[in-house]
Amino acid sequence: MFLHDLAIDLVQERLAEVNRTFTKPLIVSWQAERWARGLGVAAEYSPATETLNLASHHQYDLVIHGLELHWANDPVGQLIQVRRSMAPDGLMIAVLFAGETLRELRTALTEAEVEVSNGLSARLSPLGDVRDLGAVLHRAGYALPVADTFIQTVSYKNALSLFRDLRSMGETNALHGRPKTFSRRTVLQETANRLEAKGPFEVTFELAFLTGWVPDASQPKPMRPGSASHRLSDALSVSSDKTST
Repeated sequence: MFLHDLAIDLVQERLAEVNRTFTKPLIVSWQAERWARGLGVAAEYSPATETLNLASHHQYDLVIHGLELHWANDPVGQLIQVRRSMAPDGLMIAVLFAGETLRELRTALTEAEVEVSNGLSARLSPLGDVRDLGAVLHRAGYALPVADTFIQTVSYKNALSLFRDLRSMGETNALHGRPKTFSRRTVLQETANRLEAKGPFEVTFELAFLTGWVPDASQPKPMRPGSASHRLSDALSVSSDKTST
């Protein structure tokens, strides 16, 4: 659970930068109690099912979606459900694994299965990059959207330790089209051999943080194009003439 604890610490840092006292928080996560303890908040909980168990509309002023959104079949719909349950000007922070996560394992497993089985199975869930994830916030109707990522590398002595961590976190294969039989021992052994070829190895985990606010009339609005009263070149004390080099 060390990656959950890391994510909790990073969310805590983001909350410390917000000049706001939240009185009605909600945590969406299968580890919601752990998140509540780590954040030091008395929050309501909801499991991250496709249809969220939300008590009523427009009541939460803070929602933390903790390392679950990458499992959603409809992440936009999930965030819309959250937004509809929140009060105007409420804050939503979602944490999920992003595209660079487990890149070393993905490469080793793909190469091993091609070599042993002459083909590929649906073993690895697709993960979005930060640009795509930022668009998800916009599509879900959040104001002032921000998406950023944090890279954490973790050292392992052997592949079995990595597999155990992934199982403990619940981050195993849940794809609908996954193989319905156990993975061949030779595929897993070849994957381990590739990871351990030079001894202990590092694995990448990329945490994406999606931050958005429920729209409210009190929030700052972008100015209309062409409404500026001063030129940028004047503010920078540079010439506005075009030059070529």
